[in-house]
Amino acid sequence: MNTRIDVRKYISSNLTQALLKLSFESQKHLEHSLLRLVEIRASQINGCAYCLDMHTKDARAAGETEQRIYTLDAWRETPLFTDRERAALEWTEAVTLVAETRVPDDVYQKVRQQFSEEELVELTFAVIVINSWNRLNVSFRPLVGDYQPRAVAAV
Repeated sequence: MNTRIDVRKYISSNLTQALLKLSFESQKHLEHSLLRLVEIRASQINGCAYCLDMHTKDARAAGETEQRIYTLDAWRETPLFTDRERAALEWTEAVTLVAETRVPDDVYQKVRQQFSEEELVELTFAVIVINSWNRLNVSFRPLVGDYQPRAVAAV
């Protein structure tokens, strides 16, 4: 793959800064381990190699197990995820694939059993943010593989 545009050159642009700020804001209240799973799952669906590289490294650095990362694409078929994580993953898939799913009522009902209204809004913003980054990175194809986790976040 050849890089089309190195978006990192535009890190100081108002648009990039706005998305970064939204990214940081959407990460403040929910469990970091859950958010890493959401980021990885959306990135799998969207085929974003850069985000998969980044978020799997971040997840491992924060203590996530290889087994859970490897089976995330088949989360419905393994007992490795909690009910809360399952609800978040199903919500992530429905929101990521909104043009196909229209985010069904049954998925909403499941996620509401695990998340308060405020948490669900925060989760939805987290899904929106990773989908935004996925679209930027899939479009511009940044170099994959050189990302290093900045700091270890609590799982």
